[in-house]
Amino acid sequence: MARENAATSLRQLPRLFRHPVWRGRAEAGASRGVVLVPGFFSGATSFAVLRRWLRGRGFRPRDAGIGFDVGCTGELVGRLERRLAEHAAETGGRVGHSRGGGLARVAAAHRPDLVRGVIMLGSPVLDPLGAHPVVFHAARALARLSAAGVPNLLDAGCLTGGCRDEHLAGLAEPLAVDVPALSVYSRRDAIVPWRACLDPRASHAEVHSGHLGLTIDPDVYTAVEPFLEEWADDPAVA
Repeated sequence: MARENAATSLRQLPRLFRHPVWRGRAEAGASRGVVLVPGFFSGATSFAVLRRWLRGRGFRPRDAGIGFDVGCTGELVGRLERRLAEHAAETGGRVGHSRGGGLARVAAAHRPDLVRGVIMLGSPVLDPLGAHPVVFHAARALARLSAAGVPNLLDAGCLTGGCRDEHLAGLAEPLAVDVPALSVYSRRDAIVPWRACLDPRASHAEVHSGHLGLTIDPDVYTAVEPFLEEWADDPAVA
């Protein structure tokens, strides 16, 4: 696998800003909401560029309300579902990066009435604990802090217990026929094995980005653009 670093990922930005996909119809989003679900140890700022692009195309990007995505998996799914209910009148779909894509998928399976579709960017839905060892070590460190009494962190059950089993079952649940899913993956991803992203119940799009660059890669934007416009054009979410 290629090495990942933020500086290399940021080199995508000039290419994105020059790319035709950056410019589009301002009315394309028809004021539909899109809930953005960040990855592990990320936060709302990780979607800053994507949020700007969505706004420029007439969508209403919404924060998932899960902070830095370091909490208990089951609790985060519950918080995400509550956030979706708050914006039920406008939300067309959700976009999740890495762990956030898995959370979005589980919430979509639980509450298909609140979502039009799911886009997962580098999300290891087939093996959520199969990411780079550094990620797993970070998760175990959080679990130890949780056991020591630090609140709002994932715990041992999220890694080896009932919470993990429940999450795996949720990831395997079929999505409603009217809730399409798209999984974007890259063989150059040095954090998440690309095969773990091949959700059999989703359409797939391959790009050539690193994991950290998936939210700013113009090829990703090109892949998700028609999917987003389908949400906006669907009278079911009018």
